[in-house]
Order: sequence, then C-alpha cells, then structure tokens
Amino acid sequence: MKRTIAALALALTSLGTHAQQGTIKFLVGFPAGASLDAMTRMVAEKMQASLGQNVIVENRAGAAGQIAMNALKTSPADGTVLVMTPLVTVVTAPHIQKLPYDPFADFAPVAHTADFLFAFAMGPATPAKSLKEYVGLVKQDAKYGNYASAATGSLPHFFSLLFAEKAGLKMNHIGYRGTAAAMTDLLGGQIAAFMGTVSDVAPQHKAGKIVAVATSGATRSKHLPDIPTFKELGYDIEGGGWYAAYAPAGTPAATIDRLSKAIIAALKEPDVRQRLDNYGMEPSGLGPAELARIHKRDYDLWGPVIKASGFKPGS
Repeated sequence: MKRTIAALALALTSLGTHAQQGTIKFLVGFPAGASLDAMTRMVAEKMQASLGQNVIVENRAGAAGQIAMNALKTSPADGTVLVMTPLVTVVTAPHIQKLPYDPFADFAPVAHTADFLFAFAMGPATPAKSLKEYVGLVKQDAKYGNYASAATGSLPHFFSLLFAEKAGLKMNHIGYRGTAAAMTDLLGGQIAAFMGTVSDVAPQHKAGKIVAVATSGATRSKHLPDIPTFKELGYDIEGGGWYAAYAPAGTPAATIDRLSKAIIAALKEPDVRQRLDNYGMEPSGLGPAELARIHKRDYDLWGPVIKASGFKPGS
C-alpha cells in the first residue's frame, strides 16, 4: 500500500513538473496587430526567459473575444493555457447575452496587466476637427453618424452610446473584427469616426492621419495631452478599461501564483513599460486577489449602464 501511495505521489509530481516544463499558450480573442496582441507578445517573451518555458501567443479571434474565452474554459487546468483579454469578455458581455461560459465560475484570475482609456477620432474624409464640429455635422447629415469600434458589444461601443445619448445624436454603430480592420476603413473614408482605445488612436493621430477630438478619462490622457476630455467639452461621461490574464477554473493555486509573479515581473521590465507607454497603456501588474476585486467591481458598475442603453446583440 505504501509503495502504491509513493508511486502515485511520484506520478503526480512528474505530471506537475511536465506541465511546468511544457509550452504555455496565451490565447488572445482578437486579431493580431492591436495593442492587446502587442502587450501579450511582450509579456510572453519575458515569461519565456524567466520561467524557462516556451510561451506562445495564439490569436483566436471572433465573437468579441468569446471564442478564446470558451476555448480557455475547456482547456486543461494545469497552467499550460492562459488568456489575455480586455474586460469586455468578463464584464460587459455577460450583461448582454447568454454566454457559453460563466465569467466568475469558469476562470481563475491570474493578473491584472494594464489600464487604458478611450478616444474618439475622425477619419480624413470627415470635415470635423473638434467634437463640437462633429456633433453639428451629424445633425446636418446622418451619414456622418456612421462610426466604428473594434467589436460590437465592446466597452468603447457602450461608451459611444453614452456619448450619443448625452449629445442627442442618432449614431449608427458598425462593429468590426478588431482595430486593424476598423482603422483601415476609417483611413479609407468608409466610416466617419472611430471610438477606440487611446493606444490604438494616438499613433495615427500623432502621424496626422486621423484627428482625435475627445478622450474618456476624468483628466486628459498623457498620451494625447492636447485632446480634451468629454467632460471638459460638456458631456458628463467618463470611463476606461483594462486587460487581464485568466486561467481555467481549478488551476492549482501554486501554479496561479507562479504564473502571476512571472507576468507581473514582465510588466516591471523597463523596456516593456516603455513599449506599453508608447501604446498608450498604463501597466498595472496586480495579482489574482486584486484582479478578482476589480472584476467584480466593474461587473456591478457597467451592468446598469448596459441595461439602460437597451442594447441587444445585433442592434
């Protein structure tokens, strides 16, 4: 009997060691090329060095990140599969529709990685250089009310609904599969405006290709210091989002701790912080307990906003 127990313990230890030595896969539920994907690849590179394991990033784009989250739910709970996601998949989406996963029961918080704000921008074919001009333009010609976000049901989408309500505008949201596709159509004049993250808007604004007209924070973004906030412009709205890493529910606490520490250490690296700053993100590096608290706080915060908007999938 003692030999059997010892053999079982040895087998379990071997399995744990194998999981630690195997490849870690980071799922990203959005296309390559945007800020979330870039951050995940930075973190993966640092984790690979610190953990001595191969860490790869796999894009599972679709359904506003839900495909990747559902894939995570059915993955082994051994630390070999993680997801890096914006809060939309675990905060806003559950208030919109029935999901194939439970945002609290099916996932284990690993690390809160970065915060971000939103920015509203005009494309080169839109003859408005300020938010006031844009509002007037939409009231004169409804076609300028066609605007985009990186995904239907995303937080920038809901923030733009708040703006439209406050401004008394009839605006037509067009959800894309990722920022890159939306930005291409914005630059090409197929859409008039774009509500996205500061990190996705700032580079194109600074290059003179689009015109940012407002940001979503309580104070101005350091990445777009010349651009006023919606509040400054007379609209009593503010908001922002975050990115975080999750593992499947049931992942051992020791494994979560190991992965969390590796992610947080990666975010503290000066070159990573500089590159994230260039993308308009504020690295946070908070552990599982802090992420769980923030997750629940924002879930409770955005629920009433989404309900009041009357938004339904397909609307």
